[in-house]
Amino acid sequence: MKQIRNTIIRAGLDALYFSGAHRVLRPIFGGVGTIFMLHHVRPAHAGLFQPNRHLEITPDFLRATLAYIRASGIDIVTPDEVQRRLTEQDFSRRFACFTCDDGYRDNRDFALPAMQDFDAPFSVYVASDFADGIGRLWWIALERVVVKADAIEAPIDGRIVRLDTATQIGKEMAFDRLHDWLRGLPDQDIRREMTALCVAHGIDEDAISRELCMSWDELKPFAANPLVTIGAHSVSHGNLAKQSDAMATHELATSRARIEATLQRPAVHLAYPYGDRDAAGTREFALAQKAGFKTAVTTRPGVIFSDNSEQLTALPRVSLNGNYQDTRYLPVLTSGAATAMWNGFRRGGAA
Repeated sequence: MKQIRNTIIRAGLDALYFSGAHRVLRPIFGGVGTIFMLHHVRPAHAGLFQPNRHLEITPDFLRATLAYIRASGIDIVTPDEVQRRLTEQDFSRRFACFTCDDGYRDNRDFALPAMQDFDAPFSVYVASDFADGIGRLWWIALERVVVKADAIEAPIDGRIVRLDTATQIGKEMAFDRLHDWLRGLPDQDIRREMTALCVAHGIDEDAISRELCMSWDELKPFAANPLVTIGAHSVSHGNLAKQSDAMATHELATSRARIEATLQRPAVHLAYPYGDRDAAGTREFALAQKAGFKTAVTTRPGVIFSDNSEQLTALPRVSLNGNYQDTRYLPVLTSGAATAMWNGFRRGGAA
């Protein structure tokens, strides 16, 4: 279960912190800066079953992170400035760049006030289907199905599997199994199977993006804030690596064009949907560059090194993960020690 993995990761972070190993490893693995990855920023809510909790942090933890970064003398910069520093090899000062994926309304309501308190810029990567109110946030729909159901039937690996979701443990196990199954399917199959689950259990999946994501009308004043950079996150939030060249190119180019036409500002920075090795690789890095993006970020864990300038459309990030909202982990994360350990003590994370 993923809870066991979370416990192991937390133990690793504690070991790096309490041993002081992160201070020893910083000169080797600290790189020149960090791109932080966020999704939701909102107050914590009650409920034992929160399988997507890793995708959200509280405004208080964001403020604590910003305070730590400022106190450490690290510059908080825009994606444009990340690109400039890497291109010009300007590493006189360490930097941090804060990025939020998907375009959630809480980025405006809770992240922006925190960033304003510290005069800190940040970027939000928008999936245009989400802004249109027609996107499918299937991982959230799946959570709502599992919360509501006492049992779920699904055609996993070619046979109907019945999953007991009447208990907390049952819900956790079912969510993990269903999530892993769905993530392995082509986009159109995820949509079909998720729609079937929602219909069977009375979940309105069409309403989720309208409920949680900023519309274009909301994005216009938000994007006008001088601290905000709007980047692209594809049209449909599909797995680009499973799409044809033509479809992936359409997803990238259309997403960028839609943002630029609607918001009347450039959209030259990209976050790959999912962004792991199964969703963004060498082909996608080249397609992003061809589509005119100055930078593109993955979800592969790693800090930024000077040699990341050789592949600006394959940048790693460090997740501000909701399962590890503890300020003692911040020096570990910015030291590069945690991601180095995750990567087998190889530098970087995206290439």
